[in-house]
Amino acid sequence: MTLDPKFRNLFDTFFEEAAEGLTAAEGALLNLRLGDEDEELVNLLFRSIHSIKGGGGTFGFTHLGRLSHVMETLLDQVREGARHLQANSQDLLLESVDCLRCILIAHKEAELVDIERCERLSLEIERILDAGSAEAEEESSDAQVEEEAPTSIKGWELVFRPFAHFMASGNDPYRLMRLVAELGNTVIESDFNAASSLESFEPEQSCVTWRIELSGDVPEEDVRDIFSWVEGDDCELELVPLNEDSEATTEHAVVASEPEPQETIETSSTAPPRTKARASVQMASSSIRVSVEKIDSLVNLVGELVITQSMLAQVERDSDLKHVEELRTGLGELERNTRELQETVMRIRMLPIGTTFARFPRLVHDLGRQLGKNIDLQLSGEGTELDKTVLENIGDPLVHLVRNSVDHGIETPEVREAAGKDPMGTILLSAFHQGGSVVIEVRDDGAGVNRAKLLSKAVEKGVVDADAELSDDQILEILFHPGLSTAEQVSDVSGRGVGMDVVKRNIESLGGAITVFSEEGVGSLFRIRLPLTLAIIDGQLVRIGDEIYIIPLVNIVESLQVDRSNVTRVAGPSEVYRFREEALPLVHVSEVFSIPKSCVSNDGMVVVVEGDGRRVSLVVDELLGIQQVVVKSLDTNYERVPGLSGATILGDGAVALILDMAGLIRLAQRRRGEQTGQLNTSQQAALH
Repeated sequence: MTLDPKFRNLFDTFFEEAAEGLTAAEGALLNLRLGDEDEELVNLLFRSIHSIKGGGGTFGFTHLGRLSHVMETLLDQVREGARHLQANSQDLLLESVDCLRCILIAHKEAELVDIERCERLSLEIERILDAGSAEAEEESSDAQVEEEAPTSIKGWELVFRPFAHFMASGNDPYRLMRLVAELGNTVIESDFNAASSLESFEPEQSCVTWRIELSGDVPEEDVRDIFSWVEGDDCELELVPLNEDSEATTEHAVVASEPEPQETIETSSTAPPRTKARASVQMASSSIRVSVEKIDSLVNLVGELVITQSMLAQVERDSDLKHVEELRTGLGELERNTRELQETVMRIRMLPIGTTFARFPRLVHDLGRQLGKNIDLQLSGEGTELDKTVLENIGDPLVHLVRNSVDHGIETPEVREAAGKDPMGTILLSAFHQGGSVVIEVRDDGAGVNRAKLLSKAVEKGVVDADAELSDDQILEILFHPGLSTAEQVSDVSGRGVGMDVVKRNIESLGGAITVFSEEGVGSLFRIRLPLTLAIIDGQLVRIGDEIYIIPLVNIVESLQVDRSNVTRVAGPSEVYRFREEALPLVHVSEVFSIPKSCVSNDGMVVVVEGDGRRVSLVVDELLGIQQVVVKSLDTNYERVPGLSGATILGDGAVALILDMAGLIRLAQRRRGEQTGQLNTSQQAALH
């Protein structure tokens, strides 16, 4: 189906809200206790599917409406207490949620809908409904015999009152009436009594009440389905059957055609079941949706403001005027306002990590069943906020780590019981703030990493030499080597050695770092440290030769004057610097970036930094101060450069490059390997 470009914004809003609804529905399904369903969760699940069904009907997504309708019917029976969900029903509803998601994507991308899958799931749910209906019919057969024959229905009389905001919400009354006309013969009358005078007429507001007489043997449910998306929130609908005695009906319709104030309709207590839904709509109105493009534009403007403030500060420092007190006062105000504006704008981009965590209960549920493992996934810190860009790019690495914990970490119930553990394994996914960073942890109480087996695999693959002497931490670092896996056999879950190296590379591309801790037989912990945002950072300005570089403050451990007595030469040209009883590789940034010797002073400063999971000491010529800098992408404006994460504009208009610690350390390692004639693995391990 091709979407009408004129309604692109409405479609996009529906797709976004439907995606959120499906996520909520999936979470509710996974948290339901089968046989003892929580009423609040069932209502949440029902409302989510009901909204998606209504939206699908509004936009003409037939298959979306068909599947969501039978799902809604099943959930309504659970909500009314007429049935309990079984394991097969839960799995079927979960698969149906997946199918609805695929249908939405197909419509959004103008692709073909998998009609066969949609129809198969609809029929399976209908079979469950039919089985339940037959049972109920058997139990109530005696009561039905005693009931009087139902009154013959000739059709329906509808009184349809759109609220004033009806069309502003993207609704079309004519489309709804066309759908009603498809059910049978219709006679439609309009009532303009609610219209205001011409002077105060508002063309964007609805002011017409419609009376529709529908003839034919039409089920009430079919009529209400047409208005399900708008009834209660955007309009009022009265539905009265047309039978042999139609005089009362006509009289009722005349009375109903009188317009009522919108406030009276909205606060009416005649429809208690809609109270919660209406409250949720009002609550949602306290927040707005803002496009990412607008936010990015605002962030860029704030970045320019930061640059302007830096330029004015530079003018103040270079000025030889005698009376600059007013300038200084103004600059102080500008700095405070800039900082406050920056923090406010950055908060707009911040989103709770719970939106990313929401996908994992389903993943663990399905993967656990596939592998025959009982796993309890616990989430913590879902409200912890991250920059939208970071959040979008951390999802895939987390998926791989969680799958790794399910497959490699958690043992089968039989193995756990034999080891004296609870048959049900536990995975804890948590997030929290620490300093200026966000820490995300994936912890499991599984088998842990078998270091001997990992080292044996590494030797077998030629990753390390057989005589290499590695510490426990260095052995665990081998997990991130490309093409290495400890799985006994290749499966569709793991075993090909693809993933952990990509996880590390993706995290480092976000300016973060990953470390692993593990105890055999007890469990493993993967800890990810990420910056709060990638747009504006605090950095240490350093001079190297005639150039200014910036080291992100989050990477700096300590800065100190070079003490030549602490420098030791090892393995040819390589040097280490003794820092508090720890020997750190000494990296001359001037050599890594090939800065001419004539531009480099003999004495300088050592900056101890963390990156790529280790510490090194950088030699620079001079520390110039700490400054907030706006990160400009090199990829966008030039090309990706190893060892650099971006650039910024200083107060004097000069461009300064921002160092990427992980990339810089890798460059230094490569250079050191070239200078020492490609050292073997054990020698490199001794150096690093």
